Amino acid sequence: MRAERLTDSICYHAEGPFWSASWNGLRWVDLLAGDIMQLAADGNAHRTATGSPVVACVRPRLGGGAVLAVEKGFALQDPDGSIHLLPALWDAPVRMNEGAIAPDGSFLCGSMAYGATPGAAALWRLHADGTATRILEDLTISNGLAFSADGTRAFYVDTPTGRVDLFDWDAEAGLVERRPFADLAALGEAGHPDGLTLDAEGHVWVAMHSGHSVLGLDASGAVIERIEVGARQVTACAFGGEDLRTLFITTSREGLAPEDDPQAGSLFAVEPGVQGATSERAFPG
Repeated sequence: MRAERLTDSICYHAEGPFWSASWNGLRWVDLLAGDIMQLAADGNAHRTATGSPVVACVRPRLGGGAVLAVEKGFALQDPDGSIHLLPALWDAPVRMNEGAIAPDGSFLCGSMAYGATPGAAALWRLHADGTATRILEDLTISNGLAFSADGTRAFYVDTPTGRVDLFDWDAEAGLVERRPFADLAALGEAGHPDGLTLDAEGHVWVAMHSGHSVLGLDASGAVIERIEVGARQVTACAFGGEDLRTLFITTSREGLAPEDDPQAGSLFAVEPGVQGATSERAFPG
């Protein structure tokens, strides 16, 4: 299976696609530009500046707008598009990276050091009242995070481990009982696990950075599908479209020479024959 290229190379470091009916479609981010991207009905992409040098993740907000992970913490976007940065959570060469809305509506997002310093990252939880707590430490490149439809489990990637891990969800403690789900490095898969999403059957779809692909994993963690992508640095994926049967895929030009990997930074899509998970959670704050 091979993904179709939907846009030109319009982003430097595209990340975090997410489809929401409240947005009338797909949003993703040009992370190191600090811009939110939106795919219009005519296929064109529009960008919105956030006022932060980084916007790492965008998810729906109850009542309209969005909750954002920005360079050193979080921000809220109102339905009219105005953006309010919340107080910074740290003063260090570390930025937010990837996240998800938890079953209770809190927004979880993990970080990474600009130099990918081992152990320098953490996973943060933004509550509806605007307070934030650090719930996991000693991470390096906190990446894909997705919750099962019943809200009992979460699939997670800290990229240098080469694995997709599995957590249980506890409303008070957050993510608990971490254990390996799929050791893709040990399986010899090309690239490094990055962003991920789930389909309606509970299968995991994980973007393989530097691997030109998205892998489909079954309930045992075995690779059951491979989607070829025309750019090497595949960063994340999400199901969308009105029937949630299109898998949108983001890619990055970060660190590449201008003539290298000409399709990098483009948005891709494919229909893998399954439907995305239908439960959409929104941040209540």
